[in-house]
Amino acid sequence: MRGLKVLSIVAIGSSVVFFGFGCKETQSPENKAGKNVLFDLQVGEISIQTELALLPEERRKGLMHRDRLDEGKGMFFIFEKASAQRFWMKNTRIPLDIGYFSPTGILMEIHAAEPFDLSGVPSRSKRVQFVLELNRGDFRRLGLRIGDRLDLKKVAKMVVLRGFKSEDYGLPQG
Repeated sequence: MRGLKVLSIVAIGSSVVFFGFGCKETQSPENKAGKNVLFDLQVGEISIQTELALLPEERRKGLMHRDRLDEGKGMFFIFEKASAQRFWMKNTRIPLDIGYFSPTGILMEIHAAEPFDLSGVPSRSKRVQFVLELNRGDFRRLGLRIGDRLDLKKVAKMVVLRGFKSEDYGLPQG
């Protein structure tokens, strides 16, 4: 009986050691730098602290359910491919400006969006790959204009810091 007890303890201990060393904690890509980490987005000469929305669920949620957005801060959305975009304001309490950018990083359009508006703010262009949401009036206040360009190398680094491959988003290797 004593031999059986010792054998059981050895078997359990071996299993713990074997599986303990064989398994390592993995970190999901979206948590490498953290979902809520602020990144410095460079648009022309202006640097803006933004959250990065890469995953479909992050893009769907956006700035919903927030009571405020600090001045000069925003949310930056990156899509795998360029297409027409339509951003709505479901459960979004903050009046926003929405900037639509081309795949080459050119700011093409700026639109005002009203809180809780479900009709959506469609892009005129069918080639939008990046979208920046800021507080209403921040594009003007910061001096951002149509034609300003994103620093796509910095955008690529943001993607890599989040644990994703920049080339999956058509960006230079970060």
